[in-house]
Amino acid sequence: MPGTAASGDEWTTFGGNAQRSGVAVGQPPVTTLAPRWRAVLRGQVYAEPLVVGGTVVVATEHDTVTALSARTGTVEWRDHLGTPMPGSALPCGNIDPSGITGTPVADLATGMLWAVTFTEPGIHQLVGVELANGHVVSRRTIALGGVDPLAEQQRGALALAGGSVLVPFGGLYGDCGTYRGMVASFPVEAPGGQLTFVVPARREAAIWATPGPVVAPGGSVLVATGNGSSTTAYDEGDSVVALGPELRPTSTFAPRRWATLNAEDLDLGSTSPTLVGDDRVLQVGKSGVAYLLDTANLGGIGGELASLAVCGGEAMGSTAVDGSTVLVPCRSGLTAVAVGPGPRLRVIWRSPKTVAAAPVLAAGRVWAVTTTGRLVSLDPATGATLSDLAVGTGATSFPPLAVADGTAYVAAGATVTAVGGV
Repeated sequence: MPGTAASGDEWTTFGGNAQRSGVAVGQPPVTTLAPRWRAVLRGQVYAEPLVVGGTVVVATEHDTVTALSARTGTVEWRDHLGTPMPGSALPCGNIDPSGITGTPVADLATGMLWAVTFTEPGIHQLVGVELANGHVVSRRTIALGGVDPLAEQQRGALALAGGSVLVPFGGLYGDCGTYRGMVASFPVEAPGGQLTFVVPARREAAIWATPGPVVAPGGSVLVATGNGSSTTAYDEGDSVVALGPELRPTSTFAPRRWATLNAEDLDLGSTSPTLVGDDRVLQVGKSGVAYLLDTANLGGIGGELASLAVCGGEAMGSTAVDGSTVLVPCRSGLTAVAVGPGPRLRVIWRSPKTVAAAPVLAAGRVWAVTTTGRLVSLDPATGATLSDLAVGTGATSFPPLAVADGTAYVAAGATVTAVGGV
């Protein structure tokens, strides 16, 4: 599959590429792991660090973007892009203040970084920043018609597809207010109007998983939704949706028990879709059941190719995929699932440690950050723990991790730590 791994010295988007595979190629053999530097930032970090041209770029809830030297951690430039929304001004939520939450995306073709800020008095803006110097060259206010902008959260990572930036939206923690799942699209080079896909649910059906939209090699965009508000008429809650040109839906999938998932807040979209090979999609959510789908036709209601309960509880966060093996972030521990002929699904191993977050495959190991601030590596064949290193405290939900040039960049709380030897 083209573009399924990040280059060895760069990590320009969540998961390393638009397919969100979480694979870093070209990494040197693992040596002695040791922190190289730690940078204290202005605000909590929920977004995944990005690595571009020897620079680590990190966005925070302070609505600040900081560029650090990948070698030393010193600040190269810093932009404060706005005044973040205080938690007291929002109808619910668990992030305070709320600024930049979704992972930005770096566009190497144009030399731009794209990030979405949440600023007083409740405005979501797509901001374009020059990667070379931090100069702000573009601000576009995102139109969110028919919902309460204070109840919408930009949690999922941004993506690049077909010359446009894709921006997903969901709701706040607590599912309060009038919100709906959305994806907005903006051209990156020429001024142009906003295109928007809105989930047809009356409310809810958030597109909130941290990896954000997944771009298939053919250009289609895959998203997964959380619970919708209906338990009678199907509303594309708890679904996988394929979007074609101009963000028009081309096919959907929902489990037969979608109404129960809606009623019980069992978001199918607590992870993003996972591309497996050239023609398969794996989706697993809070119910812990993995569904295998046909990329060309997702199958409609109950149209999965295979399904299997792979988690003892919820799956939340981001997957990683290497060939036909998918690493699923089960809350009970990272789980390796094989996609085999038939087709069928099989659990290969379950990690004895709770490292469910944003796994990365690099240098022959699986890497993940725990919510207690530890960088753990596992044997990809067995799930056995190979290393366990303290890297920080106060890790946020779904601790993010980037790997480039033999170094892991770990966000924990308001810090980023570079760990060499990966």
